[in-house]
Amino acid sequence: MHDLRRRRRPGETAIEGLLLLCGAVSIATTAAIVWVLVSNGLSFFADFSAVDFLTGTVWQPKGSPQLFGVLPLLAGTLLVAGIALVVAVPLGLGAATYLSEYARPGVRRVLKPLLEILAGVPTVVYGYFALRTVTPLLQRVLGDESVDVFNALSAGLVMGIMIIPTVASLSEDAMRSVPEALREGAFGLGSGRRRVATRVVIPSALSGIAASVILGISRAVGETMIVAVAAGSTPNLTIDVRESIQTMTGYIAQVSLGDSQQGTVDYQSIFAVGLTLFVMTLLLNLLSQRFVRRFRQVYQ
Repeated sequence: MHDLRRRRRPGETAIEGLLLLCGAVSIATTAAIVWVLVSNGLSFFADFSAVDFLTGTVWQPKGSPQLFGVLPLLAGTLLVAGIALVVAVPLGLGAATYLSEYARPGVRRVLKPLLEILAGVPTVVYGYFALRTVTPLLQRVLGDESVDVFNALSAGLVMGIMIIPTVASLSEDAMRSVPEALREGAFGLGSGRRRVATRVVIPSALSGIAASVILGISRAVGETMIVAVAAGSTPNLTIDVRESIQTMTGYIAQVSLGDSQQGTVDYQSIFAVGLTLFVMTLLLNLLSQRFVRRFRQVYQ
């Protein structure tokens, strides 16, 4: 038996080496991205104060003097992401609950792939849908004068629709992993289907549901095309969702399209913004992992 374990076919060795290479490429790519962000970000901070960057309330890279206070971009990012979560969390969790607890197997096999089709739609399509359909609708409902052509509300609503499949699919998987014995026990005690879903299944799948929500937040924070097309390019420290704003990813896209010359301070600022965005998403992922480890239910 020992000799059989030590004998390995050449194909297995090749596959193992290929998998190792794939893992090494992934790690090297991540390290290269971090190196580019950090090195170019430090070049920006050599010319501009990091404290002023993190606490400044005016973003004016083309003005005189140049001002790089990231708070307007950060506020715009969080505003759009917050609107998206208001849309995606209740709809996604409701869809997951229906697919897991109410839908018949045949219905589930049809509805879940249809729901996940939303995740395959190009984000630029979502952006133009927000600009050409949702914004005119908001202007008719709220008034043409009160809603800007580019605004945070339409971008956030459509972004919420975009991340519904992320929340719904992962939450449904977490709910489906709850053992049937828990459901049967609750039914045996006289609980109805709604009570079983809300009092047994959802609390038991809380760690997976929370992870899906945090992943949705990360995708909303890092989304580019929807906000670049529909939210505008006006750095604006505001909570009024009807106004034009600019997000961190929107600014990066604007400068990357040739708005600034390479080597200038405003060009280097995109790496400082990207580094800030990278740290935000990293913290969200760490929070997600901590939450999952703390509240994860292990069933035998």
